[in-house]
This record gives sequence, C-alpha cells and structure tokens, in this order.
Amino acid sequence: MLKKELYNLSLVLVWPDIPQNAGNIIRLCAVAGAGLHLIKPLGFVWSNRHVRRASMDYIARVDVQLHADIPAYQRSTQARHWLFSANAERNLFDVHFAPGDRLVFGSETSGLPAEFVSLFSDSLVQIPMVDGPRCLNVSSAAAIGLYTAIRQMTP
Repeated sequence: MLKKELYNLSLVLVWPDIPQNAGNIIRLCAVAGAGLHLIKPLGFVWSNRHVRRASMDYIARVDVQLHADIPAYQRSTQARHWLFSANAERNLFDVHFAPGDRLVFGSETSGLPAEFVSLFSDSLVQIPMVDGPRCLNVSSAAAIGLYTAIRQMTP
C-alpha cells in the first residue's frame, strides 16, 4: 500500500487539451496519492462531461489546483520540477526523485511551452522510446513518470 505522505508528489499539466486525458490523470493521481496542478488555458471546459466520466468519482480524492497562467503557477511554488519532453536529452531513469517533486507535462498538441521550459531548462527529461513514434499519450507518460518516481523512493 502506498503512503502518499512519503512521496508528496504532484503532476502538473500545462495547457492540457484533451478532457479524457485529464480525467485519466485525475484517476492516476487518486490511486497514487499525488496532487494535480492544471495551468490554464485549458483546451476544454473544466466541468466537461468527458473529464467527469474519465475521472469518475476519483476527483474527490485528488487535490486539484487550477492556475490562471504560468506566472501565477510560478508564484505558487518553490518545488523542484521535472519537465517531460520527447526532445530532452536526460533519460528519466537517470533522475533522482525526491519527496515534493513535481512532474510536468505539456499539452497534447503542442508540448511544453517555451515560457515554461525557460523557467526549468535544466530539468528536462525524456522517457526512452524506440526510433519512429513521436511520443506517448500524456496520460501514459504521466503514469510512467509518477510510478518511476514512487518506485525509486520506496523504502
């Protein structure tokens, strides 16, 4: 059984586009004990039925924080960040995660905005993939990143 207080991890979605992915990530956060930060603009209405359907009743178990924009988010945190990008050079498996870290994922259509990358440019990581495919689905990438961090920190 996971004890979320041991990890205190959060996922951050910057400008997410697809409500079903946000819903799946809410479920992921609920079962893993992680927080969730959503940075606007969102590509969907927050009360969208697709978000509710994918997240089911798990949303009540997740500390979801909405941020008006990137500067508002930046003012709200002193946490260490790991930005996931298919274009990063550092391998996910070379990262040493710590309690309180935030794992950041960009929009499904445009990835991480340059404005956000410039804030944490030394924290870019990639999930290893074979040559050819562009990238993973954001909810799959979030699950891989979150559980890699949890596994690494599990006593």
